[in-house]
Amino acid sequence: MPVRETLFLPQIQLSYLEWNQGQAPLLLLHGLADNALVWSSLGDFLASDYHIIAPDLRGHGDSSKPEQDYSFQSAIADLEALMDAKGWSSAHVVAHSWSGKLAAIWARQNPARLRSMVLVDPIFIWKMPSFLTITFPFLYRVLPFLKAMGPFDSYEQALTLAPQLKQYQGWSPLQQKVFQAGIEQKPDGRWGSKFTIAARDGIFAEVMQVAGLTIPIAIPTLFVQPETGVNRFDWQLQPYKTYLKNLQICQVPGNHWPFLTEPEAFNQTVADFLKQSA
Repeated sequence: MPVRETLFLPQIQLSYLEWNQGQAPLLLLHGLADNALVWSSLGDFLASDYHIIAPDLRGHGDSSKPEQDYSFQSAIADLEALMDAKGWSSAHVVAHSWSGKLAAIWARQNPARLRSMVLVDPIFIWKMPSFLTITFPFLYRVLPFLKAMGPFDSYEQALTLAPQLKQYQGWSPLQQKVFQAGIEQKPDGRWGSKFTIAARDGIFAEVMQVAGLTIPIAIPTLFVQPETGVNRFDWQLQPYKTYLKNLQICQVPGNHWPFLTEPEAFNQTVADFLKQSA
């Protein structure tokens, strides 16, 4: 079982899960509106071989939720401070969805920090056209992981919605644990996600303004492509094929959240790649 710890930085507190049985450093980065517990199955599976840290990124889970500053640079600074606190000069990195773009930016800015990358169905890798700003309110209403933000009049109302969302397809004990860890009662008595509106708006704005892949990157990288994920066409994969010069692409069962919907196959895929990249 992982241990929940907190890193106290000058401007922010980072909550994280730690599996400290193995040796090789491994950092697990969740996607937008999720929390560190999404990696519970993978962390347990790899714990004997790796020293694993899974943080709640700023604005998420039990970490601090500032009203502003959701830049990629701040997120990278958080992660490097966390690695420094553990005495890690570098680490293997597994990153899902939005944090896949975060990992790509980190890899081109400070490649010495990353031993390898596993990009799990990453999104928003390009710099987005400014006119798409007008679509954000629509996205906030329809994207599955944002529907779980609420607000809900009661916990029961949130609990009724959760099994209908793709990330909780199957409603396994793991998915139930992730849902419960990501929701809280608000001061007005209603319920909603621990992921904040300020974080949502700040991250979407940053995603628009910053390109993910702009130069060749030689770090060993695995692109995990779920059967029913968001990356299904060659034009979506092309930027990764162009810029990632040591790239493997592997298909796995499941949807955008394969570590929650098909964890056994996903865990073995990641384990095989990490062993190869050791």
